[in-house]
Amino acid sequence: QVQLVESGGGLVQAGGSLKLSCAASGRTFGSAAMGWFRQAPGNEREFVASISRAAVNTYYADSVKGRFTISRDNAKTVYLQMNSLKPEDTAVYYCAAGFRTPPGRSLQIAAVDYWGQGTQVTVSS
Repeated sequence: QVQLVESGGGLVQAGGSLKLSCAASGRTFGSAAMGWFRQAPGNEREFVASISRAAVNTYYADSVKGRFTISRDNAKTVYLQMNSLKPEDTAVYYCAAGFRTPPGRSLQIAAVDYWGQGTQVTVSS
């Protein structure tokens, strides 16, 4: 059974930091593009960041560029370091994996093959 399990969410004050983790199991994810998406109440799910297989390329939404960093340390774990958090970063954050995305492109919602269950991030002002 394929699973992506997120952890690390929580409540933090504006300006603070959190680090999200995503543990993959059930198949080898080394050849997959991995990413983070988020969804705030009343909004559509949106792209946050993605990383290609072998961590060759990283991509970020303009709203998080310079504040968030995506990384992967092996075929099973991907991270999202979030610094200088803002209240507008409040959302449920989802880990995602896509096996059809080439290294030169960011992971898009339509190309996601697997989703995690999500972890809540709340930033207070």
